[in-house]
Amino acid sequence: MGVKHPVKRGSGPPPAVMEQIRGRLSEREAQGMETLFALRATAQQVENTVGEWLAGTVGSTARYHILMALWASKGEGIPHKDIVEAMGVTRATISGLMTALEREGFVKSTMDKVDRRKQIARLTPKGEAAIKKAFELNMGRFRGVFASLTPAELANLRTLLQRVRETFAEPR
Repeated sequence: MGVKHPVKRGSGPPPAVMEQIRGRLSEREAQGMETLFALRATAQQVENTVGEWLAGTVGSTARYHILMALWASKGEGIPHKDIVEAMGVTRATISGLMTALEREGFVKSTMDKVDRRKQIARLTPKGEAAIKKAFELNMGRFRGVFASLTPAELANLRTLLQRVRETFAEPR
């Protein structure tokens, strides 16, 4: 299944550095800092693992997002600019991803009949088969990851992560 990315214990600065940091923080601030390091390590582990899973099917998380969105559109297609907005990336990033997906035969883009400046992307039969395979294969993996958490714990975790994300998004 590829390279394993081991869970790193004590992610964050080396102990001597952490000790210096703790000496300048209150207990609550130190706890927040340690939580931030744990969150970053977890996010990196998730990104590495999910990327590894998808590498064997559709290639990457970004490609998976695009193909799933196109699959959910049920043949209606999605304008490239809507994909840019939904993913929160640059037009150039989506252009590169779409070019590769088209070259591999997963996606076909056509000009909008009303607004010829718009490109509308749709899944090809090959793209639909690839995303269905990726979805089925990876759903078992996703289920396994969260199997030990109760529905209440999952809801609480989502709420806490949303609060952290919103706090980081606030202007400082």
